[in-house]
Amino acid sequence: MDAGTPSSGRKTVWARARELAQMAPPERNRWVDFLRAVSILAVVIGHWLVAAPYLDGTGNVQGGHLLGILPWSQWLTWGFQVMPIFFLVGGYSNGVSWAAQLRNVEEGSDARESGLYRDWFAARVQRLITPVFPVLLLWAVLAVILTQLGMEREQVKLATQLALVPVWFLAVYLLVTALTPLSYKLWQRFRLFSFAGLAAAACVIDWLTFSHGVPHINFLNFLFVWVGIHQLGYAWRDGVFAKPAFAFGWFIAGLAALIILTVYGPYPVAMIGVPGAEITNSMPPTIALLALGVMQTGLVLALEPAGRRMLNNLKIWTATVLMNGMIMTVYLWHLTAFVLVMVAAWLLGGIGLDLFPGTSAWWLTRPIWFALYIAALLPMIGIFARHERTFGPVRGGRTVPKIRVVIGVLLICIGLAMTAAISIASPEGITGVRLWVVAFPLIGAALLGFGPIYDLARKSEA
Repeated sequence: MDAGTPSSGRKTVWARARELAQMAPPERNRWVDFLRAVSILAVVIGHWLVAAPYLDGTGNVQGGHLLGILPWSQWLTWGFQVMPIFFLVGGYSNGVSWAAQLRNVEEGSDARESGLYRDWFAARVQRLITPVFPVLLLWAVLAVILTQLGMEREQVKLATQLALVPVWFLAVYLLVTALTPLSYKLWQRFRLFSFAGLAAAACVIDWLTFSHGVPHINFLNFLFVWVGIHQLGYAWRDGVFAKPAFAFGWFIAGLAALIILTVYGPYPVAMIGVPGAEITNSMPPTIALLALGVMQTGLVLALEPAGRRMLNNLKIWTATVLMNGMIMTVYLWHLTAFVLVMVAAWLLGGIGLDLFPGTSAWWLTRPIWFALYIAALLPMIGIFARHERTFGPVRGGRTVPKIRVVIGVLLICIGLAMTAAISIASPEGITGVRLWVVAFPLIGAALLGFGPIYDLARKSEA
């Protein structure tokens, strides 16, 4: 009997992941999947470390932030802020997928060229957004219940905003993905000059923001910075970084630029926001974060040959496949697990919360807290991860009208951005929930031909 198969005949999660790992085509770039998996783990560990609530002298819970309490820990964000790697991997994956769609049209296997982009993009949106609905709806229900039970609305807001802050990434990533046909054309025509142009635009935006005080213009860097890193994903796919020495040169250049901008320049060392700081490198992104992206790109691509050899080991590759099969679930639910553990500790009289963040005792207890977070997260993975890849065809295979794609994506992005920025919890009203914030992603998905609202409509028609 296979060691990975229990006597009941039902395969374990590891056994199923092993089968998928063995079926992977030899031409698949396993380093892409590995980077995606390791990046998620870095995000999870980083979030669990940086959020450091504690009990103050009056017995009230304070939302401590490790980077503000221990300034030296801000240097750790150079390793834990891995969103650039996500956009790098996204550029590689979107380039592969979009190029395949274009080949299908050229070869005559897909005659619906007019609907090519709409169908492709609607499918990408579905894969990214469907796992968001359970966590979004759960916290909407919890916010209503906690409000009705008399919990202070500011505390409800703090809990919901902390649990749902990961969705900001999806809003930006969807916008970058939506631009794939344009950015891919720019890459094909201008190659690395397309990255250079976006980097130059990001520099201009920072100059206008910090030197001339032009308000709100820095939000354009959500596109210039992240599309720029996305372009490097195309470069990776096309073999530009095939020579490790060339990739390592990018690492050195990015590191040098980052040191100049932060140590000797006006930008903060922290690559995420720090409470009370005048400048944040991430919201919106600055050229310092772009430099970090260049540094990380050069490093991970310089390591690619060794990494791909490492992934020939079936156990390591199986672990990578397993993690990728639950990646959105882990990303979206890890802070919910954190919040639940914190609430449980508070209800038990504040057990473990009496240690001030950053002290020796606090660090020594991190393994215990991490074990509790993982224990809380595992049931969520068991419930929701199985649904990550059970996606059907959008609108039964019919092309979604262009206007519905545009409106649908805008509603989804606005809803997710507001969820992270202002929270779904409302300071007023009977429900205690900003219903429009919750509704926007649901309505947007329905316009694209999937999601809970669309499924209910189809059932009612039937």
